[in-house]
Amino acid sequence: MFHINVLLKVHDAGDVEEIRELMTELMRASRAEPGCVKFDVFHSHDDPLTFLLYETWADEQAWKDHRERDAVQTIYLPKVLPKVDRVPHISTLLE
Repeated sequence: MFHINVLLKVHDAGDVEEIRELMTELMRASRAEPGCVKFDVFHSHDDPLTFLLYETWADEQAWKDHRERDAVQTIYLPKVLPKVDRVPHISTLLE
């Protein structure tokens, strides 16, 4: 399994609702992709500018393939990334 957690911080509070809608769309599309085990997006109660992506992929190649698919190419890269700061954490699940 390949795990990545991504912390997103919206630059402008006026963009939060748009980012929330876009991230919901991204989440739904990503969940339908081959190799996606889990793709959840959380919106912080304590800091409305903060979103957390929790992704699990069958393997690293499935995640790399995801980055080339429509959801990332038409939603995430052009519409979300310009409006957020992004901190990715490729992670190991402790068992």
